[in-house]
Amino acid sequence: MRLVGNWRSCRSEMGVFQAASQVIRGLACGSGMVGVLAIAGCASRTEPQVQYVRVEVPVQVPCRAPEVAVPVWAAAGLRKADNLEVKVRALLAERRQRIGYERQLKAAVSACR
Repeated sequence: MRLVGNWRSCRSEMGVFQAASQVIRGLACGSGMVGVLAIAGCASRTEPQVQYVRVEVPVQVPCRAPEVAVPVWAAAGLRKADNLEVKVRALLAERRQRIGYERQLKAAVSACR
């Protein structure tokens, strides 16, 4: 009812369809203006700035540890004819050699970490 009252109070005597067409034309022009403003807004956009970020990434590196030489084992020179005392002394000496050799290997491995 209110729409009809407003429609009849206009200066020009237009029909409902003419009023509706003007409203549609007004919306079309308004949306056209919005579209032009949106395109103009996009045209003035500046280039994005490039930022470099340093990222720490673990990389495998070949190990440069010194090579550990295998010693000549003390028990390697034993013969069957040697007496028990010589054999025991050679085995005890070889045990000390092995302990020293293992320490050198551990040092080489820890140098690679």
